Amino acid sequence: MIEARNIVKSFEDKEVLKDVSATFRTGYTNLIIGQSGSGKTVFLKTLVGLHEADSGSVVYDDRNFTGMSKLERIEIRKEIGMLFQGSALFDSMTVEENVRFPLDMFSDQSLEEKRERANFCLKRVNLDNVNHLFPSEISGGMQKRVAIARAIALNPRYLFCDEPNSGLDPKTAIVIDELIQEITKEYNMTTIINTHDMNSVLGIGEHIVFIYEGKKYWEGSSAEVLKSDNQVLNDFIFASKFLKGVV
Repeated sequence: MIEARNIVKSFEDKEVLKDVSATFRTGYTNLIIGQSGSGKTVFLKTLVGLHEADSGSVVYDDRNFTGMSKLERIEIRKEIGMLFQGSALFDSMTVEENVRFPLDMFSDQSLEEKRERANFCLKRVNLDNVNHLFPSEISGGMQKRVAIARAIALNPRYLFCDEPNSGLDPKTAIVIDELIQEITKEYNMTTIINTHDMNSVLGIGEHIVFIYEGKKYWEGSSAEVLKSDNQVLNDFIFASKFLKGVV
């Protein structure tokens, strides 16, 4: 479980996050949604420590991440998997080397053990016979799956995904969503996904936090999102082309 407690974050004189609190549950696909400029990306980056909160705290399973030293945070970061927007694979590395990268950084396993783990993770995301290819030689959907394999290489307790469906066609996006949800259940991870994809919201949104103008405006599940009487949320949800004509 990850808890955000009264997070405030400003850049120069602009307050981007305004006393945001939320709880993200273990074993669930937790989604952060909101329109561009709402503060959802800053919120995600603050949760993972890429931004420092001006006030408030982020707590990982009763461990106050915000109050930790850099050395203490390294131990938490070993438990974190990251799936970046655009996959963020290293072009100069093969698929296997990309998946092995966090193992090279943070584990003391032998090369053979790291190769075995990389192969296991690639098979888990349904990729075979691509180990020696470079990212430019595989499709966008395959690159996303390689990025997921890399994210789970260290068997993380926490998984952060920033716009995982960005640039993908709808069919491939559903495959990635389902894969993330399957892995979340299988590893019993606390998964947090930053997205504006309404297919994701309705498909895998087990727990959803809606950010609007830097504040948490709504919290609930995909089963509840279409029934909400929150007008700001409804304006966001039903502005989606995907949902036009639903009601």
